[in-house]
Amino acid sequence: MTVHSHQPRPVILGQNQYGKAENRVVRITRDGDTHHIKDLNVSVALSGDMEDVHYSGSNANVLPTDTTKNTVFAFAKEYGIESAEQFGIHLARHFVTSQEPIKVARIRIQEHSWARIATSDNNSRFIGSEEVNHSFVREGQELRTTQITFDGEKWQVISGLKDLTVMNSTNSEFWGYVKDKYTTLKEAYDRILCTDVSTVWRYNWTSDADRMPNWEKSYEQARKHILQAFAETYSLSLQQTLYQMGSRVINSRSEIDEIRFSLPNNHHFLVDLEPFGLKNDNEVYFAADRPYGLIEATVLRDGVEPQIPVDMTNL
Repeated sequence: MTVHSHQPRPVILGQNQYGKAENRVVRITRDGDTHHIKDLNVSVALSGDMEDVHYSGSNANVLPTDTTKNTVFAFAKEYGIESAEQFGIHLARHFVTSQEPIKVARIRIQEHSWARIATSDNNSRFIGSEEVNHSFVREGQELRTTQITFDGEKWQVISGLKDLTVMNSTNSEFWGYVKDKYTTLKEAYDRILCTDVSTVWRYNWTSDADRMPNWEKSYEQARKHILQAFAETYSLSLQQTLYQMGSRVINSRSEIDEIRFSLPNNHHFLVDLEPFGLKNDNEVYFAADRPYGLIEATVLRDGVEPQIPVDMTNL
């Protein structure tokens, strides 16, 4: 009797990348007595000809992750940090052009913003102090984000923000929805609309041959349009508000082709005060942190192919 030995099918390596994550770099620029802060959390991911290190453990093509960390800090000194995007572009270009085995570099950056502390009038300042331009308070509103990907030819820049909490205390309704045997929600003709805006937008700049956007101005303007659209939309649903926020950015900023939002509906429920003989006239609410409605969508320029991942969990 012959025993057939089944050869196992070969196991092959799929997509892989490596690098140093979450390098916290703070760069102080001293302009005389006036100081400026850039506070970044930089993650480097490199991919390319890395089969050998996975299959045999040969590190011949491996730039140590410790080196990528050192590069982040050295570049903060050499190039300064004009913007998160510009800094990420310097890093991505360096890794792809200086290391033959590395074909793609992806740099993800989160930026914490700091604001100057306004000082009081002269009599309470310390002796010899004219204007204090070196004291800051960290702004707790949102986290600015960017992701730079470079393959040696083409760039992709996806920037955005997360955890920007906004609320409209009126001018929001929700009614006329599907009702089945499990529906208990009462129709609302005047409700609170509150969300934590998480959004990323993709720039149409992809080549060194094209003029680069003004990254700082673009961020400020995109943020402004998102906030203004939220405030100025009389909302019949959070979906409607989302679309207005996205289309305001696309229509106002020619450098942005695509924007995606993930908006939790931070429910505010009217508290029943009847047991206490009190009438609750849209005054007292219970803010529920979970479960929450989660509304997500991409808004893009007509004719543009979407490239922003649908699941932004790890973006």
